[in-house]
Amino acid sequence: MSYASLFVGSHVSTRKGFRNAAVTSESMGAKAFQYFPKNPRSLILKENVDWNDAKRCAEYCREQGILSIGHAPYPLNPAVEERRQDVMVDAMLNALEIVNACGSVGLVVHFGKYSGKDPLQGYKNIIQCTNKTLRQWTGSALLLLENQAGGGSQMGTTMEELTRIRDLSDYPEKIGFCLDTCHFFAAGMWNGEDWARVEQQGNELGFFDNLKAVHLNDSLYPYKSGKDRHANIGSGHIGSHGFRDLLASQVVSGIPLVLETESGPDGTHRAEIAALHSLAAAQPGKGSRK
Repeated sequence: MSYASLFVGSHVSTRKGFRNAAVTSESMGAKAFQYFPKNPRSLILKENVDWNDAKRCAEYCREQGILSIGHAPYPLNPAVEERRQDVMVDAMLNALEIVNACGSVGLVVHFGKYSGKDPLQGYKNIIQCTNKTLRQWTGSALLLLENQAGGGSQMGTTMEELTRIRDLSDYPEKIGFCLDTCHFFAAGMWNGEDWARVEQQGNELGFFDNLKAVHLNDSLYPYKSGKDRHANIGSGHIGSHGFRDLLASQVVSGIPLVLETESGPDGTHRAEIAALHSLAAAQPGKGSRK
């Protein structure tokens, strides 16, 4: 994998604006970043958007060759029952409009959790809710479904589920995937040493054809724990070797690879981003197993 094909970065704050988030990312050697387009704790619509700032963000990213993704607010749940879907649809459209203006690849949305007795209804709700959203969406930013760790809900842990939801959508061309490595490991889908098997399976399913972003997170808890607790790369149970194998794969070439880990002593991810580039330059299978 060549250095130029890896777009590594981290989640950054937009407290000082969207363009500043891009500038901050570039200043720490990143070629990608993730941000919240609105309050991450609320579904209330963001109405006071600085659209000129968003436009400047998009222009800066084009000039510097930076890729970005937005992350939907945490309460957004596309698996909810029909009577609650309008709120979710409005929140997704609001966020999609902002990330589109910022020139981002798409909006990351958690697969969703359903508390009813019939799990199948939860999947039907996701399809219904996303269809309602994408029916109204005409921008280029994609809806990026993110896999889940399995804690509290077994939904959305497998590549099969994500690809099936996309296949059954009325608007599959508007849907992509974001793979969270910690979630994938915690759900028992990847043990940190069998990336070749994962890649083969994902290619057969068509999952990697529509992979548009990756959350690079090590796991604080062991394989199949079902717990979504991030660790810095190499300090968790996946280990550096697992990420070395992943970074060598063509399926992550040319897409944003974003850290959601604790920042370093300087308050940034500069050192961890540099370490990932060094890891990518190493031959798979060589070096420490942690």
